[in-house]
Amino acid sequence: ILSGGPSSVYEDGAPRCGPRLLRSGLPILGICYGHQLIAHMLGGAVRPGKVREYGRATLKVDDKEDLFAGLRDDETVWMSHWDQVVALPDGFETIGHTDACPIAAYRCRGRKIYAIQFHPEVRHTVRGLLVLRNFVYNVCGCRPTWTMANFAQEAIRGVRDRVGDGRVLMAVSGGVDSTVAATLIHRAIGDRLHCVFIDNGLLREGEADEARRLFADLNLEHFHSVDAGDLFLSRLKGVVDPEEKRRAIAFSFADVLERKAQELAAEYGDIEFLGQGTTYPDRIETAMTSAVSAKIKSHHNVILLKRLRLRPVEPIASLFKDEVRRLGKELGLPDDVIHKHPFPGPALAVRVLGEVTKRKLAILRKADGIVEEEIRRAGLYRGLWQAFAILLPIKSVGVMGDLRTYDHVVAIRAVRSMDAMTADWAKLPYQVLQRISSRIINEVEGVNRVVYDISSKPPSTIEWE
Repeated sequence: ILSGGPSSVYEDGAPRCGPRLLRSGLPILGICYGHQLIAHMLGGAVRPGKVREYGRATLKVDDKEDLFAGLRDDETVWMSHWDQVVALPDGFETIGHTDACPIAAYRCRGRKIYAIQFHPEVRHTVRGLLVLRNFVYNVCGCRPTWTMANFAQEAIRGVRDRVGDGRVLMAVSGGVDSTVAATLIHRAIGDRLHCVFIDNGLLREGEADEARRLFADLNLEHFHSVDAGDLFLSRLKGVVDPEEKRRAIAFSFADVLERKAQELAAEYGDIEFLGQGTTYPDRIETAMTSAVSAKIKSHHNVILLKRLRLRPVEPIASLFKDEVRRLGKELGLPDDVIHKHPFPGPALAVRVLGEVTKRKLAILRKADGIVEEEIRRAGLYRGLWQAFAILLPIKSVGVMGDLRTYDHVVAIRAVRSMDAMTADWAKLPYQVLQRISSRIINEVEGVNRVVYDISSKPPSTIEWE
């Protein structure tokens, strides 16, 4: 699969594949930039389009065999391009178009080469997964023999092979990613796993106690809790830039873990490995794979590896969140853990926009607790990817009890997603939004206005920082 990217195929230094790949006879699927690259390298033509396509578009399906088997005449797809293929190489044919893009999909059956301008991997393309299945099964001839049970067994064997007789240190949060990863590692090496929960002072209300209860129930032989709230808050004093916040928190995590590792090594023996709940989206958003790719944000999971002199053990690094949840179910973890909403590694620090202080954290914790309580009460929690509050770095004028106020603004964010790579803002019922707003303004001292975020990803991210 030749994937998308921000380059133009006719620019100097644009990414290329080896020409032999296109003559190899291997099944090939070009997506977005890959779609343009194949045409360009095989003698077609790519030019800037007259109209840019960003967002939803209607694909007119011209052929419903092989790649497009099972699709309708008109399909909703997600476009993100300006350049487009305007002439096909010899031997190729168009199999789909949009109003703005006459060659939105093409193929050469004899060479097993297929290409599509739209993105099938995002949720906004309604039957995108069917297109990918068709490529894997109909074009490549693969069979669906992969199962989550097999993955769990292979992951456990992989941890055993990597760690051998060594010991693993792992920071855990109580979220689904670190809990699933810790469970896999524990089943592989037992009491040679040391889990460390770091209370960084940036957690939601009651979250530290919940995490301690969870890991007690999981019967881990070595679970250690560290209170480091004062350290993290001191490191965040005066920090405003989002990326600097993430780095300050990541390095603080590294310092705390490093000290804990030294204590544990003195008591139990050397620790050589660092267990992590890194997932595939973490790697994508953190990586800068070329001069033209963009690092969206730093994840502390990845930064930790640069600071600690330990070798990584990342058993779920190839999985998306929905797959991690399926794996958690396979491992027998509690439903409330499996379906817990994602929570950023830097915690509430990236939901307090601007400088982080104890007072701002207290305001946000109360507001966030109300959001979750009302979402659960309305029976909406399981259907949402995330729902949370953000404390904005602005104040607004209000009237409360006939008095003029000048207080904080809280934004509410609720999204639906499959894998966090794309997300739609959730159309919450007005009554739910009204209850959330009313309760926050009435119950949270220092807030006099609540707003609702109606931005999708892309172009926005799920978190504000």
